Amino acid sequence: MGPMLTVHQWLYEHSDGRIGASLGGRPMLLLRTVGRRTGQPRTSALLYVRDGDACVVIASKGGAAQHPGWFHNLSARPDVDIQVGRERIPVRARVAKGEERSRLWARADEVNQGQYATYQSRTRRVIPVVVLEPR
Repeated sequence: MGPMLTVHQWLYEHSDGRIGASLGGRPMLLLRTVGRRTGQPRTSALLYVRDGDACVVIASKGGAAQHPGWFHNLSARPDVDIQVGRERIPVRARVAKGEERSRLWARADEVNQGQYATYQSRTRRVIPVVVLEPR
């Protein structure tokens, strides 16, 4: 995580969502997982798009060869919490497939000004699109 995102996440967490719900005009959420190996709580600030009641995040890791740690944590324990602004929401994570993935990828890439397409061009892995549905 770059220094700007680290500061952003710190502000989001420590202001209880009063600061940080967007970054550069793009909506941000806090994803709270449990480390699959450590069992320790982990928090990640992520750009998201809405799809009905669900929030959708992209496991891009900037186009790195491997998935981000939070994605592996979700795969091990899909029932997690997110924070959107000041609201905390229990959710269940699942990976979008097929047409749903294509549709959600296009929306997220548009919100992120084409960056996800750039990230996909940097890696051989198919970048997962994760749907976070309220429980």
